[in-house]
Amino acid sequence: MKILALESSATAASVAVCEDETLLAQSFQHSGLTHSRTLMPMCRDLLENCGLTLEEMEVVAVAAGPGSFTGLRIGVAAAKGLAWPGDKPCAGVSTLEAMAWPLAHLEADLCAVMDARRNQVYNARFQARGGILERLCPDRAIPVEELALELENRKKPQILVGDGAELCYNELTKRGLAVALAPPHLRLQSAWGVARGALELARQGALVPAAALAPVYHRLSQAERERLAKVENSKGEEQHG
Repeated sequence: MKILALESSATAASVAVCEDETLLAQSFQHSGLTHSRTLMPMCRDLLENCGLTLEEMEVVAVAAGPGSFTGLRIGVAAAKGLAWPGDKPCAGVSTLEAMAWPLAHLEADLCAVMDARRNQVYNARFQARGGILERLCPDRAIPVEELALELENRKKPQILVGDGAELCYNELTKRGLAVALAPPHLRLQSAWGVARGALELARQGALVPAAALAPVYHRLSQAERERLAKVENSKGEEQHG
């Protein structure tokens, strides 16, 4: 099964083509340019350089969240645009799970973390067992302190992966927890992990049509939070008016 995978959930962008579990090609860019400018040219150039066509791709996969609200929207919109003309099935893959897949060959606990700001991280935990991932909790937004308490109870060394890894490493080591950073080349999000997660969804019969593909934010955007706060404030003023 040939899978075209997109990753634009954070500052880095990447595109990969895989056949089942084999990576055929990957393009990675961490230049600071906006994903709206880089993602589609990366897809076009990657396929062209591999001598492949979009028509040959059997699945279009994308990191669907959590992550940057803008980055997720760009990635999902690009995946829809690529899949729609050929009516190709799509996979909306957990960003956190995708980050864990490159380390699945280990025998270890993996803690995937992305900086969600406001003293929180997007997090999911996995146990890696020789190429298999066992999920230990759902994707969530969680305070770092709460995550630390959870890991204290787990009582197992953790490998931190994701763009929030260094942030968590500093906080967790202060508490005396046994944590290690994933190697730099495996720490950030990559499209290969998205493709590997998509393969699992395909095996489970969980692919969706392009129309059903949607970002999974796990938290309201700042604009939505501010709007709700204004609504609550106006209600309070009416009750006391």
